[in-house]
Amino acid sequence: MLKNLNHLTLATSDISRSLQFYVEILGFIPHAQWDQGAYLSLGQLWLCLSKDSVDTKRDYTHYAFTIGIQDFTDFILKLRQAGVVEWKENRSEGESVYFLDPDGHKLEAHCGDLQSRLQACRQNPYQGMKFF
Repeated sequence: MLKNLNHLTLATSDISRSLQFYVEILGFIPHAQWDQGAYLSLGQLWLCLSKDSVDTKRDYTHYAFTIGIQDFTDFILKLRQAGVVEWKENRSEGESVYFLDPDGHKLEAHCGDLQSRLQACRQNPYQGMKFF
C-alpha cells in the first residue's frame, strides 16, 4: 500500500536557473546537480528538477508548501522583490500566495493544513460538499 508522497519531479528548461530559484528564493536544500537534473529537499519533501521541454497546463494543478503565519509577509515581499509572478488571488481559508517558478509551474505557500480547511468548510461548505 502507498504510504505517502515520495518525491516530486518537475520539468525545467534550465537546471541552473531553477536550482537558484528553489534554493535562494524558496529555501530548498541542494543535494546533487548534474547536466540533466538536480535533487533538493525541503523538510521531508524530495524534489527532482529534470531537464526537459516544459508544457504547463491551464488547469488548477499546483504544488502547495506550508509556511508559518509569522513568515508569510516577509515571504511575499521576497517573492515580489525577486520579480516572481503571482498567478492567482487567494479565495480560500488561511493565508496563501500563489506564484510561478521560472518554468511556469504553479506553486503555493499556504498557512494552514487539512484540519483548518475542513473546519472552515464545515462552517461554509462548497456547493455539493459532503464530509466523511
